[in-house]
Amino acid sequence: MMEVEHGTAFADQCDACGASGISLMKVSLGRDFFGRSYDRLSPNADLSPKWYCDPCSVEKNLQRDFRDIKGEFAKLNSGDESVLTQADQLQRATLRLQEISALITGATLKQTLLKPNEVSALAHSLEARRTASLA
Repeated sequence: MMEVEHGTAFADQCDACGASGISLMKVSLGRDFFGRSYDRLSPNADLSPKWYCDPCSVEKNLQRDFRDIKGEFAKLNSGDESVLTQADQLQRATLRLQEISALITGATLKQTLLKPNEVSALAHSLEARRTASLA
């Protein structure tokens, strides 16, 4: 696989959908949904970086947000410290899950990385938690 500038590569196939012969990119740097640093490839010794086509890179970012929210919700439910104890973060996460659900249930994405029923279930759980905290 040949890497060119801006993290784009040409060759092989998308690690999500299997499309080949197209431009691919690594989705590994940046910030998570809650603004924390995200760097999956910190050690330069990562021997198996993942490469995604444009549509799958969008879904991968949605999957990362879903995973971040799900992890924080699990902390919240177990009584551990969670950013979701802040009403504004809980509201923001709820809205993001609704957005993700709308994107993956529409014809926009292939749904190779996210399962609509899992996103929907988490969205309903967060909404119920948010509603209960308002009461």
